[in-house]
Amino acid sequence: MTKKALITGITGQDGSYLAELLLQKGYEVHGIVRRASTFNTSRIDHLYQDPHIINAKLFLHYGDIGDANTIRTLIYKLEPDEIYHLAAQSHVRVSFDLPEYTANITGLGTLRILDAIKDYTEHTGKKVKFYQASSSEMFGAAPAPQNETTPFYPRSPYGAAKVFAYHTTVNYRESYGIFAVNGILFNHESPRRGETFVTRKITRGIARVKAGLDKKIYLGNLDARRDWGYAPEYMEAAWRMMQHESPEDFVIATGETHSVKEFVEAAFKRAGLDWKEHIAIDPKFFRPAEVNTLIGDASKAKKTLGWSPKVTFPELVKIMVDADATLFSSEHRDAHRFGA
Repeated sequence: MTKKALITGITGQDGSYLAELLLQKGYEVHGIVRRASTFNTSRIDHLYQDPHIINAKLFLHYGDIGDANTIRTLIYKLEPDEIYHLAAQSHVRVSFDLPEYTANITGLGTLRILDAIKDYTEHTGKKVKFYQASSSEMFGAAPAPQNETTPFYPRSPYGAAKVFAYHTTVNYRESYGIFAVNGILFNHESPRRGETFVTRKITRGIARVKAGLDKKIYLGNLDARRDWGYAPEYMEAAWRMMQHESPEDFVIATGETHSVKEFVEAAFKRAGLDWKEHIAIDPKFFRPAEVNTLIGDASKAKKTLGWSPKVTFPELVKIMVDADATLFSSEHRDAHRFGA
């Protein structure tokens, strides 16, 4: 019997890789997308022609996790076996400027979905598995390394909203018997990362510098240290959590920490440029409350799920720098072709 999955945030980095993985495994995949005046499906458009996916069953539905009725209606209509909740206002710095919106979408969005699952199960008797995309930002200023037992100490509205979502997931699991898991994912990057996130800002900026369009890339705190992994591998971990015999929470991380400065140095070295000539510090990119060091301990995931990261930090940097160089060259060539 074909499994059916519903993904919120399917057009984002994680959603696109997860959809790709599930389709390759033979799932019927449904995704929720927000209505917009422009097309925003560029990360998943290729899935309809992917030669590795036979007869792709991918369907998109308009909706918004700020609207409880839409979520509830879709669950009753689609009858999914698994729901992967990835959608959020996910930019930490922006959460300081939009704290109420972040709390509503990132925090209450999880509550809306879980309450809809509870209602659906009570009325139909059908079970639905639920995955909550939790974040290392929940740890914030907690001592490193961080694992599943480390107390949370969020340092942003985003982190606080994710803590609310995390505990709501645990509460619905323990109160109503829902198969609900938290994947506490540390930073994970790829060529599909949003361009405002620091790693992609760096690699995309390098491509523009090499093309002679920009001279500087403006960044904030270069001393912040993060545990960076490769997004496709982290989505495999999310899927494994949902196949585990019991619903549990897992930290997913590489166990290494590197500073933003180290990422900059490695990326510029790959591009054959001197980073000191092109990086400038802009105070507006500093957070009101900084998170200095995040490093995860994924021992539980390795032991219980058989998951471990494979792509190293240098390999990740190489993948992203090379991809943006290729992408920018293609975009630049097309722009000239059409007279832009």
